[in-house]
Amino acid sequence: MKKETFVTKEQLEEIVKKYPTPFHLYDEKGIRENAKAVKEAFAWNPGFREYFAVKATPNPFLLNILKEYDFGLDCSSYTELMLADAVGMTGEYIMFSANDVPAEEFSYADKLGAIINLDDFTHIDFLEKTIGHIPETISCRYNPGGVFTMSNGIMDNPGDSKYGFTREQLFEGFRVLKEKGAKYFGVHAFLASNTVTNEYYPKLARQLFELVVELKEQTGCEIRFVNLSGGVGIPYRPEETPNDIRAIGAGVKEAFDEVLVPAGLSDVAIYCEMGRFMLGPYGCLVTSAIHEKHTYKEYVGVDACAANLMRPAVYRAYHHITVMGKEDAPCDHKYDIVGSLCENCDKFAIDRMLPEIEKGDLLVIHDTGAHGFSMGYNYNGRLRSAELLLKEDGSVQLIRRAETPADYFATFDCFDIIKDLK
Repeated sequence: MKKETFVTKEQLEEIVKKYPTPFHLYDEKGIRENAKAVKEAFAWNPGFREYFAVKATPNPFLLNILKEYDFGLDCSSYTELMLADAVGMTGEYIMFSANDVPAEEFSYADKLGAIINLDDFTHIDFLEKTIGHIPETISCRYNPGGVFTMSNGIMDNPGDSKYGFTREQLFEGFRVLKEKGAKYFGVHAFLASNTVTNEYYPKLARQLFELVVELKEQTGCEIRFVNLSGGVGIPYRPEETPNDIRAIGAGVKEAFDEVLVPAGLSDVAIYCEMGRFMLGPYGCLVTSAIHEKHTYKEYVGVDACAANLMRPAVYRAYHHITVMGKEDAPCDHKYDIVGSLCENCDKFAIDRMLPEIEKGDLLVIHDTGAHGFSMGYNYNGRLRSAELLLKEDGSVQLIRRAETPADYFATFDCFDIIKDLK
């Protein structure tokens, strides 16, 4: 089966005349259409808001697109908070979901008026000592422990996760927070990652809705929102069926109507913080074939490496590859597609059946719009690539320039090499 690219070979050939490979390319049209679909899927809930997970794709140009759809941002560090502030997101448009962070990060989140989502019971006192009070609106992250299962088997193991309050800690935490001045509460949970099934959100929602009813009855706290977090995945493999966000929204509504409405909680807002689902399919890594090697296997060396996209090297994650201009050619060659790092794991594909690849061919590595560029690094002195936006009108905008050696050496101010590069 094939995966369609959102860019043509002819477009790429024009782009590389100005911007050499490798680079990450994003699809504005696809991003906007997906944002609209998410809004429509949850339009039944007046308070709904998607808090895009900044860690997935921390680019202000892309964040500004999402801002147009009244999305918020989920931040987990000082610099992500800075980025939110820089694009004009403050107050209830920021969800600060962090764990084990230093005091100054809580202080900055409070300064911006962000909703703070506490990860642990001990963080209640830590937050109060840090900022001198408990905010009126506060959220807590819940971890039920055990394993999380659905009809297609075990999805994840929350019991091994470092995140969240236990059930007992959550109930006690709400009581303590209320005594310390909190007035409005939220509950957050993340129980499985990259689920490619329409069942996940509705099942998670039902569990959290039932929990919220008990919290209200036992603590008397006013619960304003339920944050379903992320976990809605994308089909990295062409044979996988994509999630249907409208079906997911309808499933959450069914649970809402059956659990929260009869309990008098029909005004609870639904929040989510999807990163991968929002942008993953609308980005790709474009690279050129520059070497071939014929030893015990057939290798194609490209000018990108794991420093540009680490998921295949670290997780053995599958990313589909299209050889541009050869979409209809037979996949009768078995290759390892490799980068230049001094690590044998620096491989985008292993034993992948592809059309014959020649030096100079452009390869599109799919689904890098989330957790692609953002997870890059500088091992071997490799520099981060540019990020480009394919606009709806077909033009291309540079939204992050490629790093230079001057960037790499910028923190070594005591060395003469910096003077030579300036």
